[in-house]
Amino acid sequence: MPASRYPLLFAGAAMALVALAGCGGTSGSETPGDGAVGTHSSFGETDGKLKVATTVAPLTSIVLNVGGTCIHVHGLIPDGVDSHTFEPKPSDAKVLSSASMLIMNGAHLEGSTEKIAQQNLKDRSKIYKLADNTLSGDDEKTGFLYDFSFPRSEGDPNPHLWMDPQYALKYAELVRGWLIENDPSRKDCFQRNYDRFAEVVTRLDAAIAKDQSSVPEKNRKLLTYHDSWAYWARRYGWTVIGAIQPSDFKEPSAREVGDLISQIKREQVPAIFGSEVYPSKVLEQIAKETGAKFEDKLRDDEPPGKVNAAGHTYVGMLVDDMTILFRALGGEAAETAKIDPANTFER
Repeated sequence: MPASRYPLLFAGAAMALVALAGCGGTSGSETPGDGAVGTHSSFGETDGKLKVATTVAPLTSIVLNVGGTCIHVHGLIPDGVDSHTFEPKPSDAKVLSSASMLIMNGAHLEGSTEKIAQQNLKDRSKIYKLADNTLSGDDEKTGFLYDFSFPRSEGDPNPHLWMDPQYALKYAELVRGWLIENDPSRKDCFQRNYDRFAEVVTRLDAAIAKDQSSVPEKNRKLLTYHDSWAYWARRYGWTVIGAIQPSDFKEPSAREVGDLISQIKREQVPAIFGSEVYPSKVLEQIAKETGAKFEDKLRDDEPPGKVNAAGHTYVGMLVDDMTILFRALGGEAAETAKIDPANTFER
């Protein structure tokens, strides 16, 4: 069942464009390890390995797991930063000038990052877009989705494909192909890493599918602050009934809050979910007035824990999210909790 569409609160992704000049940047390099360690290389290495720039943390985690120690990685967008309005710094321009390639989400997620990459990459053809190579068209069952935060009238589809593990697996497949294309000498390394990661993500998908059945059917509906769950909902047959964030990224107006409260009562929503990126005090007010439980730690682009923690990964983010989501809505995440969230690439 596809995610429902209610004309509640729309949020257009405001993309800020910025032209950068000057120098600066990171120093030193990192050795890939647990969590996100190894994802902020300065690209000063001279060992012949690909230097892969990425954008948001979940994508960086996927790239790291496929490339492992056979590449150098630099994630441009810091954890917990709004990727829609992220403005690259001069230091990012310097990193891109040394990068072999940029792997980004696309679907208009990353604001001006692509523009800066085109200005600074040695080879402009080495900009790879995951979402654009995963979906096409706007069929509600198989294509890009438009919804509360990403209305069709604005022209930008919902870009959060990675919240569906099957699309994350497709992302990993694309990464494997692009890495092999650019460095065929390390094909075996990329293939082995992909196989390891694919096995874990496949088990994660099956675990989520099993655990979500523990949530009463009447509770399988989502109301979040930022609408990043559309593809997840489509995958597992849930309904997204609304998103709170207005199109200008500010707090909703008094009228919008009143409409939202009425909808939550009408839909009998048992819990509403905030975001680690978009803290909102108004959510607590809405929860109090409706009696809905308020959870403010649901994540879509910031893996949990510290950077060097084993769970600070794409898989760790989904495992953590399912625990929060299912318990708040009357279920459990028993099978999902068994999935090891640590990186899978060979050392």
